[in-house]
Formats: sequence, C-alpha cells, structure tokens
Amino acid sequence: MAVSMSDVARHAGVSQRTVSNVVNNYVHVSPATRARVQASLDALGYRPNTAARRLRTGRTGTVTLAVPSFRERYFADLAEAVVGAARDRGTTVLVETTGGDRDTELELLRGGGDVLTDGVIMSAVSLGRDDQRGAHPVVLIGDREPGSTIDHVGIKNREAAQAAVTHLLGTGRRRILLLGANRGPKRSYQLRRQGYQAALKKHGTALEPELLVACDWTTTAAAAAIARTFETLRPDGIFAMNDSAALGVLQALHRRGVDVPKDVSVIGFDDIVESSLSTPTLSTVAPLLGDIAASALDLLAEQVDEQHVPQHRMAGYELRIRESSTR
Repeated sequence: MAVSMSDVARHAGVSQRTVSNVVNNYVHVSPATRARVQASLDALGYRPNTAARRLRTGRTGTVTLAVPSFRERYFADLAEAVVGAARDRGTTVLVETTGGDRDTELELLRGGGDVLTDGVIMSAVSLGRDDQRGAHPVVLIGDREPGSTIDHVGIKNREAAQAAVTHLLGTGRRRILLLGANRGPKRSYQLRRQGYQAALKKHGTALEPELLVACDWTTTAAAAAIARTFETLRPDGIFAMNDSAALGVLQALHRRGVDVPKDVSVIGFDDIVESSLSTPTLSTVAPLLGDIAASALDLLAEQVDEQHVPQHRMAGYELRIRESSTR
C-alpha cells in the first residue's frame, strides 16, 4: 500500500500541512522540523504523486537549463550536476544552448519564446546588471557584476584563483604566468586576474606585466600562446584561466621537452573530467557543482513566494592538487 502524507505526519509527529511544505520544498519550515520530516519520508519510503501535484499546483515539474554551448566541457559537467540534483527533487531538466546570443538570453530571461517550464537556470554570457527578468522564475549561474537584481549563484573566483597561485608560490615558483588574461567571460577573467595579483602581492612577488598572456580559453589557443612566448618569458609556473587552456599548456610543454612539474608547474580551473586523465594529471580548482546546482534549484523554488528578495549565493571550491604541480 502506498504511503500517504498522513502516514508520514503521524510518524514524524507533525501536521500533514508541514509534511506537504517539506515535500513541496517550501522555505517556511525550520531546519530541525524539515530534518525530522525528511527522516520519516525516508524511513517510510514515501513517494509523491507527482501527477496529482502538478494538476493541483499548475506546475510542470520541469525546469530549463540554458548554457552557451557544450564545446566547453565545464558546461557538460554543470548540466550533469543540475540534472542529478533536480532528479532528487522529482524534477526534470530540459537543456538548451544559447550560443551566448544576447537576444536568446534576453528571451529566456523574460520568460518568452518556448519556455514552458517552471523556471530557467541560465549561464549567461551577454546579460548585464541592468537587464531584468520577467515574471517567470530565473536564476543566473556564473559571475555577475555588482548591482544585479536577479537571483544568482556564483563561485568565489577571486579567492579560488588566489588559492591556486598561492599553491604555486608555496612550491617555490616565482615567475608565474597567467594564461588567458583579458579574454573569456569578462567578469570571470577580471576576478581570476585579481586573485592572481593578490597572491603575488601577499607573498612579496612583483607583478611582471609581460607574464599576463592573452589567449582564448581553448586548448588550441593556449598551446599556440605557450609555443609563441615560452622561450622569451621562461616562466616556472603557469596558472591557466580554465582547464581547457591548461591542457593546451601541457601539450605545448611536452612538445618542447619541458618537464612538468620539474621545470614548470601548471594549474588550471574547473576540474573537468579530462584534468584527471591527462599526463601528467592536472592540478586545478574544482567549483563545487553540486552546491551550485542545489542553490540554483532552491532559489527557483523560493521565487514562488511573492515576498522573495533576489539573492546572490556563492558556492564553494576545492583545490585538487595532482601531478602537474607536485614537486
């Protein structure tokens, strides 16, 4: 026999309404009560009647995830995290790509086009802080300029970049090249460059402008940039703006017979799957994608409340130290 909400309410010692609030992920439940109800849900094996709930609430049980493209592996990993977190909540994710096109992003932001889901989670490239969403729930993922009034989940880019460069400095590196400067998503490269500079300053290492090397954040562009500049600059450490660029660094250095990490230490950013499969394996900054996904889904749910105030939440990160920077 199917377990009902009233069964769960009796087991947890709460009202059926409280159980409903927990099942529907409403925010006005204390953490202790939510935990008690969730324990009863798990113990009894409760499964919500999603068809009935959707008829009752007028909600579809689906959300849209919009990313620029899947050419960058990071967005595939992000999509996997969002799909997994949504599945745990009984929600289905529809995924689409925007190509970074401003008109497409604006249409999604304002709830137009073919948006037939309960909300949109979007990694936007072209939206600015003055762009406003419509009535449709929207959460933006990534770096945003201060002053934006749209719910947003980001990572601590400046702090994470500082930690990555501090790691290189801690292994004795002093001529640390920043690869991908002034390219890529504007706010991301600004924050990561600030973190790079902050680490140098804290350790009393002078900033050498020639070590800020511009290139696109792709494997091919990064490999070409290193081939073009390495002999002149002779860095002993390289912080690449993302893992795709860092993998290009490893390729270029291998072709030149440069030993990594004996001669040059390398660290990237994103912790894409390939970073643990390269030779040598790549040290990197790992954004906690599960935290990003959960926070974005939470914010979508909270926008149902008319009193909701837009929030900016920051997910954590971890340094994954592997062979490319271990001396």
